[in-house]
Amino acid sequence: MHFIDTNILLYALSTDPEEAAKAATALDLLDQPSGALSVQVLQEFYVQATRDTKADRITHDQAVALITSWERFKVQEVTLQVLQAAFRTKKRFRVSYWDAAIIEAARAVGSNLIYSEDLNDGQDFDGVRVENPFR
Repeated sequence: MHFIDTNILLYALSTDPEEAAKAATALDLLDQPSGALSVQVLQEFYVQATRDTKADRITHDQAVALITSWERFKVQEVTLQVLQAAFRTKKRFRVSYWDAAIIEAARAVGSNLIYSEDLNDGQDFDGVRVENPFR
């Protein structure tokens, strides 16, 4: 099972010609049935995809429809256990809380692979490895 970070969801919607290859890769990842997400990822997607300053922003209804379609994946909720684990990961690996929460949500959902452009490609966080699918 692979965990999908927010940037994958955003690239899947990109209409920027310079991001066409990334969009295709993101769509391929979303076509795989073994994906996992977290509520945090879905929240971040909604905020970024609908923000007023985004040139190709989508509407509230479009964002909600996409999020509903992604509920076909395993979705990890934000729990007290994920929060506490994220605090430990933040301190141990010196990453932001938000990155630590992604790592720990992936672990909690049973994924040992995170697809992300934002985390360090190849880094292993005690059995949860990051891979940048766009490199």
